[in-house]
Amino acid sequence: MVTKLTQGFWATTARTILRNRILILIGITAITVFLALQWKNMRFSSSEANLLPDDHPINIEYQSFLKSFGEEGNAIVLAIQDTALFLPEQFNRWNKLSKQLGAFPEVDVVLSTDNLKELVKDNDKQEFTLEPFIKSTPKTKKEIDSLVNHLFKDLPFYDNLLYNKESGTIRTVMYLDKDIVNTSVRKDFVLKDLTSLVNSFEEETGMDVRVSGMPYIRTMNSQNIIDEIGKFILAALGVTSLIFFFFFRSFRATFISMCVVIIGVMWAFGILGLLEYEITVLTALIPPLIIVIGIPNCIFLINKYQQEVKKHGNQALSLQRVISKIGNATLMTNVTTASGFATFIITDSKLLTEFGIVASINIIGIFILSLLIIPIVYSFMSLPKTKHLKHLNKRWIDAFVSWMEKIVRERRITIYVTSLILLILSIIGIYQIDVSGSPIEDMPKKADFFKDIRFFEKEFDGIMPVEIVVDTKREKGVLKPATLRRMNDLGEVIEEIPELSKPISVVNLVKYSKQAFYNGIPKYYQLPTTQENNFIMDVARKSSENSNLLESFVDSIGQTARITTYMKDVKTDRMEEIEKRLQESIDKIFPSERYNAFITGKALLFLKGTKYLVKNLVLSLALAIGLIALFMAYLFRSFRMIIISLIPNLLPLVITAGVMGFVGVPIKPSTILVFSIAFGISVDDTIHFLAKYRQELTENKWRVKVSVYNALRETGVSMFYTSIVLFFGFSVFTISNFGGTVALGSLVSATLLFAMLANLILLPSLLLSLEKSIANKQVLKKPQIDILPKDELNNGQNIN
Repeated sequence: MVTKLTQGFWATTARTILRNRILILIGITAITVFLALQWKNMRFSSSEANLLPDDHPINIEYQSFLKSFGEEGNAIVLAIQDTALFLPEQFNRWNKLSKQLGAFPEVDVVLSTDNLKELVKDNDKQEFTLEPFIKSTPKTKKEIDSLVNHLFKDLPFYDNLLYNKESGTIRTVMYLDKDIVNTSVRKDFVLKDLTSLVNSFEEETGMDVRVSGMPYIRTMNSQNIIDEIGKFILAALGVTSLIFFFFFRSFRATFISMCVVIIGVMWAFGILGLLEYEITVLTALIPPLIIVIGIPNCIFLINKYQQEVKKHGNQALSLQRVISKIGNATLMTNVTTASGFATFIITDSKLLTEFGIVASINIIGIFILSLLIIPIVYSFMSLPKTKHLKHLNKRWIDAFVSWMEKIVRERRITIYVTSLILLILSIIGIYQIDVSGSPIEDMPKKADFFKDIRFFEKEFDGIMPVEIVVDTKREKGVLKPATLRRMNDLGEVIEEIPELSKPISVVNLVKYSKQAFYNGIPKYYQLPTTQENNFIMDVARKSSENSNLLESFVDSIGQTARITTYMKDVKTDRMEEIEKRLQESIDKIFPSERYNAFITGKALLFLKGTKYLVKNLVLSLALAIGLIALFMAYLFRSFRMIIISLIPNLLPLVITAGVMGFVGVPIKPSTILVFSIAFGISVDDTIHFLAKYRQELTENKWRVKVSVYNALRETGVSMFYTSIVLFFGFSVFTISNFGGTVALGSLVSATLLFAMLANLILLPSLLLSLEKSIANKQVLKKPQIDILPKDELNNGQNIN
């Protein structure tokens, strides 16, 4: 009954489409124009992706930190490692650059040699005052050498902040206005104003300025994403159109297919704008994905049309059969692919949820476009010429199908042994996979800003901020001697960890106060003793009230302090070891009954987010497998067929995971997507093969061997065509500058290739070996939906 309703639905759909051609084209045009108007709402991500849900404890602690101290990643650093800097002309030009930067409204404050202040004791007023480091513009090399010597030897407060005395590197730190750090204003300032000033400085002085800091890194990284979208779309169009033309040898067919996927890309951008989602490193992949997934739809439909024309030459009948016969098959395969992407919606990660929503909507959208546009456009054209139908009889395709048939017929044991060996090796490889929680690992390694990241890691021990918050649970508790000593003890622990930079906190300021109290003698850069404490701290408090010295280190009521350090880009295991050591030290130094102390910051947030994401994506993949298993159960009404259908689709995923372990590709937000995407796409081939196999069984009176080989011959060509398109289509992502995107493209391509071989070789072998268990009407019942109607049984090389 359901089958008859399905057939009737598609017959009605075919008539409706062909009778309302002009109206449908007008409708598609109107929708396309409407979605194109939504492009104005598209915006590129200005903030880092938060992979944790809002109510996660780590996120709550981070938001608490932001409430007390504001955005922590608002510093852009510039540095020069060149002895030529210490010449008068160059040194003064460097100071001029600092003045120019400080003049911009986007900049809150600039800390550099130009405006450096020394803390000095005023004996008359009994307070500390801030005096300029440079009292007059230096005119000679001797004056500059004296200043630099004074900075390196007498001002330890600025060590690792403004200079590295071992290498002679001088740094300028520019703090952006915290209100614009996560907005597009930051992008405009970095790409235009900052870049222009730095370039001018380099041209005038011939020195190389290193630039880094999280706002700068994020801006340059986002710009790379923007630059790559166009590159991906053009590459995907170019590769898929070449392959399409190679298969069909028809400019007309190629042009029509390209028009379909280009409209699909326009819809993809429009839906992003309509939903007002930001374009991230993931959503930027959707337009080229639509091209790669849309082309197989065009192959199915155009190939079927050409087959029908070759068979009887009746255009109207050919177009009607294209819709009614292939429409159901392509709907089923697009639904399974969309389901693979839709499972990302349950991950509780905004980044992945948005990706899943937009991708699944657009996959269904490209199916509708191809089903409507291709038959309608062909209805206005003349019948294909004989030369356009030659590809239906390619001898090399016949040779490929014959080779597969021979392998299945004669080498079944070899197939199983090979599969078992690959499975065992893959499991071994899986145990070697690492999880990566590094926010900079996927960034383009050849980009100048990435080289600068490595420079600052070497010179100043890291660029990823790690914050430790100490809540004393009482007002003005931070400046209590006991609290300062505890913070100093934790600072010593931090300094012992080679991957962390020297900590910066109110402790540094108090030490500097004591040094100033003793007339700037460097050896007194230490915490006051019990005897010194009362007097020095009274002077420090009075001074800080007048000059807001404590503003960056302590909250407004003096209850909560921050300790800031920076972490190098290290492996996740090491990052977790550092976190564990810090947490143990915090628990020991700050008893919970008196303090509330915790670790936060972007580095920890990304690490925890990645871990959380991996767990959720495992659930997402399990859901995808479950959904598709239910779908197969609905189609074939057989538990054994579900198991048989899942084996050739799960094995490629296991092999890919094993390869990742052996070649050292870690699990991270970009690579974990591989499995759900590849599974959702590869199962399409299984559905086609099993649908044809079931038809052959009923036609050949449940003779398994005949049915398997017929199904293999009939579906082998279409599976080969579409797999080749998908393989090369996803391969375009390997031209990316982003390591994660390259890994995604190569791993999905490899997985789909493994899946094609598994579906063409392993699946038929399983069916032949288990023929007594499955080749009967009780086990393989009538399916709920006929994917391929009976009159499709003997159409030669049917692209089903």
